[in-house]
Amino acid sequence: MANTRVRRTLARGRRTVRHHTQSVRSRIVVSILAVAALGLAASGVAAYLVQREGVVASIDARLLRTVPDLKAIASGATTGGDPTTGTGTDSAGGTGALATTGAAASTPLTSVDAILRVAMKQVIPAANESVLGLIDGKPALVPAANLPFRMDEDAAFVARILAEADPTQVVIGTATGTEQTLRYLIVPVSAAGDPSSGLYVAAFDLDAELGLVAESFQTFVRVALAALIVVGLVAWVVAGRLLRPIRLLRDAAAGSTNAADLTERIPVTGHDDVSELATAINGMFDRLQASSLSQRRLLDDIGHELKTPITIIRGHLELLDIANVGEVRATRELAIDELDRMSTLVSEISLLASSSGPNFVELAEVDIESLTAFVGAKASALDPARTWRTESANVLAQIDSRRITQAWLQLADNAVKYSTPGTPITILGEVAETPAGPCLNLSVQDAGPGIAVDAQEQIFERFRRLESSRGVYGSGLGLSIVSAIAEAHGGSVLLRSAPGTGSVFTISIPLVAEATIPEALVGAEA
Repeated sequence: MANTRVRRTLARGRRTVRHHTQSVRSRIVVSILAVAALGLAASGVAAYLVQREGVVASIDARLLRTVPDLKAIASGATTGGDPTTGTGTDSAGGTGALATTGAAASTPLTSVDAILRVAMKQVIPAANESVLGLIDGKPALVPAANLPFRMDEDAAFVARILAEADPTQVVIGTATGTEQTLRYLIVPVSAAGDPSSGLYVAAFDLDAELGLVAESFQTFVRVALAALIVVGLVAWVVAGRLLRPIRLLRDAAAGSTNAADLTERIPVTGHDDVSELATAINGMFDRLQASSLSQRRLLDDIGHELKTPITIIRGHLELLDIANVGEVRATRELAIDELDRMSTLVSEISLLASSSGPNFVELAEVDIESLTAFVGAKASALDPARTWRTESANVLAQIDSRRITQAWLQLADNAVKYSTPGTPITILGEVAETPAGPCLNLSVQDAGPGIAVDAQEQIFERFRRLESSRGVYGSGLGLSIVSAIAEAHGGSVLLRSAPGTGSVFTISIPLVAEATIPEALVGAEA
């Protein structure tokens, strides 16, 4: 039943494993793309901001170069030209700076209008630059050169200039309009003796200046998208190759569990995590197969063992003459005896089934010398006509005395059943040194006919009876129960026997470090 549930679970898993494998592959690719996209986006935005700040800083530097030129014009210093007419050359090479250097001196200009006119005549606006002169809050002067845009035609911008202007200092700022974004400079202009106030305004079209940066960023975006596509394709292929062993493992596991045949195993190649997983699954299949075989054999054996008493009872009941009182009494006694046998069988099977549970044994410190004497006294009641001997070590051990007594008496009962009547039996408790450390050996030694070597492994199998035991009452589970109790203590059952020399059955249990090493063996006869 357990195997059927396992196969059903595996079958349900196979229906979803392919979807899960694809989902894992997709998640791997999506995760890689997300990390790559985040890195590209961060680097792209950082590069754009750095370049943008560089362009803005360059614009500000070009705008601020106008301030000393205006001061030179106001003082009458010009380069190769007449300050009245403003004729001259552009020493800034068309960068938007005024064409003055202060190399020559003449009469200072005495009116705001004159200063602005000279400035407008001398300035050669750079690409994406415009200049405007305001007198008493009104646009008054613009350069004669063609301008890429006219600030005097934008009433909102003019109003902003007037609102932000400071007669004591230069103002630089950014204005975003409906059509463009301007980076502008406001220089207050005044002249001694002239009550008028003037403003010299120079501005760059920031959008146009940042056009190259924007194009570079767009190119970066296109390249980044192409790179993400390539990364996604490569990640899909690599993830597929990495998950391929998992798919092979899945297919092999599906092939190993699609039927009642559990003999197939998953091929193990390499020494990586997948190979370790395959080895672990093969180990699970080994245990599953062993469990399946054990269950089948147990069911077959139980069916066979129960069939015999049922057949006996049925046969006697069918032939029973109810008018014959003696026959009825004999049949009743036979039926009760067979039912007791069935009850014993069921109890022993239940005991074996519970032997793998966590609470099968309850360990406590036990005096082995006292336990040996106790078991010897109980065992002697099995056949008082025999000579019973007990020998024990003076040692303490962590064992379950109730279970050990049950197993020890089972060995003693077997010795009584299968050895020659009247021969002595020895109950022995001793400590033996082994390569793994000291072990507590609880033995029963008889002087029976012994057991052939080729039969010694078989007698520990459930419901196994040797030919020499025909006619001896028993369920065939006694030694299986003894083995289960020994294994629950971390030990095992050992057999030393040969035909004609008798047999020694030993429950060997590893001793804990605190166990007392025996000082002497105590012998007694019963």
